[in-house]
Amino acid sequence: MRPRRYSTEAIILSRKSYGEADRILTVYSKHYGKVQLLAKGVRYPKSRKRGHIEVFSLIRFSAAHGKHLDLITEAETLDSFEKVRKELKKVAVAYHLVDVVKMTTAFEEKNEKLFEIAMNYLNLLKTATQLRKLRHMFIKDCLVLLGFWPLGKDLTDPDKILEKITERRVSSIRVGKKLLQ
Repeated sequence: MRPRRYSTEAIILSRKSYGEADRILTVYSKHYGKVQLLAKGVRYPKSRKRGHIEVFSLIRFSAAHGKHLDLITEAETLDSFEKVRKELKKVAVAYHLVDVVKMTTAFEEKNEKLFEIAMNYLNLLKTATQLRKLRHMFIKDCLVLLGFWPLGKDLTDPDKILEKITERRVSSIRVGKKLLQ
């Protein structure tokens, strides 16, 4: 359970527009797991939080409990992964990494080790040259950590296993495969 007001680091997994000027963010936080947050007024051009809520960025945020969703009161970018954003193939892999975290975790289920793994792979992505291998290693590490795959057993087609586990097609897999060919 989160306190009434809290602050932590998080990776932004997704965002969607809500109302006239707000956004709903799904983040994976270091101390509270996957959480949904409401960023009020963030779509206004003069919003101070606007530039801090990009998908797959590492942020430090403060939030307070709201009626339905927790409200972001402050946000600061710790790492925007600028080097990754400069290459389309790396951006596709980064989106896939956050998709994997989003699809394989439940809300408010804390797992600091998963947060560390995701951060390590996003940092590796900055200088990586073998993107397909990095993507497959990330999926395997996540599936092993979360108990979906036995430790030490080879994983020949991580995408297929991921789709079986999540019971749905993963669009970032198809986009990533096309770009990495």
